[in-house]
Amino acid sequence: MDGTEGNGGQPGPADRSHRSSVSSVGARAADVLVYLADDTMVPLAVENLPSLTAHELHQAVREVLQLPDVALDAFALWLVSPLLEVQLKPKHQPYKLGRQWQELLLRFTDAPDDDVAMDEPSLQFRRNVFFPKRRELQIHDKEVLRLLYEEAKGNVLAARYPCDVEDCEALGALVCRVQLGPYQPGQPTACALREKLDSFLPAHLCKRGHGLFAALRGRGTKAGTGEQGLLNAYRRVKEVAGSESEHEASLSPHYRAYLLKCHELPFYGSAFFHGEIDKPAQGFLHRGGQKPVSVAISLEGVHVIDSREKHVLLGLRFQELSWDHTSPEEEESVLWLEFDGDNEGTPVNKLLKIYSKQAELMSSLIEYCIELSQAAEPATPQESAAGPASAPGSSPPPTQHPQLRRQGSVVCSRIQHLSTIDYVEEGEQIKRVKPKRSTSFFSRQLSLGQGTYAVVQPTESLEQG
Repeated sequence: MDGTEGNGGQPGPADRSHRSSVSSVGARAADVLVYLADDTMVPLAVENLPSLTAHELHQAVREVLQLPDVALDAFALWLVSPLLEVQLKPKHQPYKLGRQWQELLLRFTDAPDDDVAMDEPSLQFRRNVFFPKRRELQIHDKEVLRLLYEEAKGNVLAARYPCDVEDCEALGALVCRVQLGPYQPGQPTACALREKLDSFLPAHLCKRGHGLFAALRGRGTKAGTGEQGLLNAYRRVKEVAGSESEHEASLSPHYRAYLLKCHELPFYGSAFFHGEIDKPAQGFLHRGGQKPVSVAISLEGVHVIDSREKHVLLGLRFQELSWDHTSPEEEESVLWLEFDGDNEGTPVNKLLKIYSKQAELMSSLIEYCIELSQAAEPATPQESAAGPASAPGSSPPPTQHPQLRRQGSVVCSRIQHLSTIDYVEEGEQIKRVKPKRSTSFFSRQLSLGQGTYAVVQPTESLEQG
């Protein structure tokens, strides 16, 4: 399983009724169903299914859909269920992994035995976690753009990609344009949009009554929220001159616009994993407990997202962290992240403990993403530029999106909501260290010159008995 990606119980493409990708298995032939991001399926009649590799099935899907060569890198085959998601390597044999699915669930999830026994994966054709955003900008094939758009839209609507209200409205407006055509004055009305608001906006923003924004009702004074805000954004969607005569071709600029907007989200294109973190102690009794989080890992870094509140708790580029993991054989399955911070004005190194049976998967993915990033350095200015062309050499790195740094933005870190173990630079203990391990710190970190993380250098052991 080394180098695969998983997700444990996160909202998204897996949240559908159980379905099988193998409809019949005879002695020689089988009908395989491969699901696309829009929940349509590609039926394949294949010979000798047990020995077929993911690469061979991937090629068969591309041939049926008549996709260009770029689809080989842009997409991958995934085994997906409500309990676990795994991106397959080209050499993997999907049928054999499907037969081992219960073993994988027992190893990488905390699902009850009854759920494990009933769970069944489907084979899905989805975006490759290792496909760089800069290459996505170079795609012009309308079907490839449509598949990427459908997957991104699903992640936004499922709140797997947390977005500020303004961005939800802008993205929802592009979905309106794709589904309803160019905006026409008076059509649709805010009332008409209300009836299917969850087709355009995340469900947690469509609660209460007839699909109104429950989360925004308390703010009161802000203009243009709810259906009216979506309608205003729909009105502002720009049309491409001369494209109206060919409907399908006219949608390509809107698919691209949607993807470009999603590129501003620092966790776009991530693999998602389930975990829990400690809550900060509160009240007289210092009660804490744990809260569920999803951990998003991409080529650009790691983001810890509050599964209930739909906002980022911690976002780190690989240059800003060190990491390690412990397995159940050592203590418990935990992913450790260390980063710079402060404690009441004192510079410290902070340790975040993420409890997850997928810690091994997350650690392997971080390591591989760093290897790919190092191999790809340095990126040329034209490769990393997104949007309108800038002066040579002046393009900002693709991970910098100052327009998203609104006060209280859902994509900004909320370190004050984290319970961390803190150390000063000399190794003097601020908070009691519970892990029985040397924290001088983990040697696993990005070894590039531009790294900003300072490794802890204690003067004596920090282990506690």
